Amino acid sequence: MFGICLLPLVPLREQPTSKSEMVSQLLFGEQYKVLHQQADWIKVETINDQYIGWISEGQADFIEDAALNELEKPIFTTSFPHQLIKVDGLNMFVPFGSKIYNKRVFIINNQKFELDYQEADNCNLLDTAMQFLNTAYLWGGRTPWGIDCSGYTQQVFAQQGVFMKRDAYQQAEMGQALAFLSEAQLGDLAFFDNNEGKITHVGILLDNETIIHASGKVRIDKIDNHGIIHSQTKKYTHKLRFLKRIL
Repeated sequence: MFGICLLPLVPLREQPTSKSEMVSQLLFGEQYKVLHQQADWIKVETINDQYIGWISEGQADFIEDAALNELEKPIFTTSFPHQLIKVDGLNMFVPFGSKIYNKRVFIINNQKFELDYQEADNCNLLDTAMQFLNTAYLWGGRTPWGIDCSGYTQQVFAQQGVFMKRDAYQQAEMGQALAFLSEAQLGDLAFFDNNEGKITHVGILLDNETIIHASGKVRIDKIDNHGIIHSQTKKYTHKLRFLKRIL
């Protein structure tokens, strides 16, 4: 059985309880596979990045295989920070990066969804990355209303047609390794680890001296071979592990 997010966003939780931490979010139009149901909670696996978590049954919308197959390849909404769509003629705002199907008009579960106005062309990577500046950090977040480090990189690169895994340690398995920071260019990724050697943070390089990343908020800081240097405190905040080229 499959489902599709028909709300602006749905929290994806680690455990089947509203008290559990939010590990990610489903955005409007994203599809998922139903794995298991427990009381009022449904365990799902996202189609786009194979991420597993629990959603509330009251926020789930199921879709028949036949209806799923009728959906054409989606386009991403590029209006920042949100896009106005019509749901049975009534307004609903969905976050940047939501998915719209079938030339902006589609019907699911007897509801008609329609893009309210013509979308602009996708922004380039730099424009997209910069639009998120000062977005508050939110663990598990993937929107301009709150985002974490890997949610940020995932959303920015999705607008360039590059579909990344959800967590920083998973994204670290992608791309081509760079030997030196001096080789880095706009769009390369920098990964950072903790004292145990686990990848815990990721950011997008603007050049070989500057990084944009989500830490407290989406911010621009300096970077050197040791790590990130906070622009205000001038102290190191993250220890550099390695660099990857994705594009």
